[in-house]
Amino acid sequence: MIGASGGIGKALADRLEAAGTTVHRYARSMSGDAYLDLTDEASIEAAARLHVSDSPLDLVLVATGYLHEEGAGPEKDWRHLSVEELARNFAINATGPALVAKHFLPLLPREGRAGFAALSARVGSISDNRLGGWYSYRASKAALNQLIRTLSVELARKKPDAFCVALHPGTVDTELSEPFQSNVPEGKLFTADYSAQRLLDVLAHLGTGDSGRCFDWAGKEIAP
Repeated sequence: MIGASGGIGKALADRLEAAGTTVHRYARSMSGDAYLDLTDEASIEAAARLHVSDSPLDLVLVATGYLHEEGAGPEKDWRHLSVEELARNFAINATGPALVAKHFLPLLPREGRAGFAALSARVGSISDNRLGGWYSYRASKAALNQLIRTLSVELARKKPDAFCVALHPGTVDTELSEPFQSNVPEGKLFTADYSAQRLLDVLAHLGTGDSGRCFDWAGKEIAP
């Protein structure tokens, strides 16, 4: 579990462990062997290397994301675009998960059901973008969805029983969504535990025919 120190990642890890699954937790806020920084490929490689001699991993989950930091919200206008925010969004939302895939996909078994999933967002859909704004976040999540699609093609050749998907967790009550929760319709702001439960239900029913696609918390496919 990448991003297991809080929010959805921690809730996913907690639920998996409660069901008897062995979970390896990684996050930037952790120390020792559990440390993993999506912006530092060496730390990703080091975390993956720990499992080389162990039994194969049957599921790799990247439950991370970046939208804003220190009060700087996503862009509402093209005048707000900056090199720094574009780079930060892509580093965490697209490049980081891609590098996790680079080092962790080889650890999935050659045969038997296994999977790789990364948290995306509905706003990463290009065809569904009718509101505009949030340039860096939208673009980085769209890039992640394309990376997932491309990874799935290669994964099908190398490990034909495995799937690779993107997941939209809904709007979850976390620090990431906190500044925007007043705009969320009643009943659509989820707890991290509820979102984790729904995502695990979705993952339990996915197979190779679903690989390369993006699904929301209810199991519905999100258009590219």
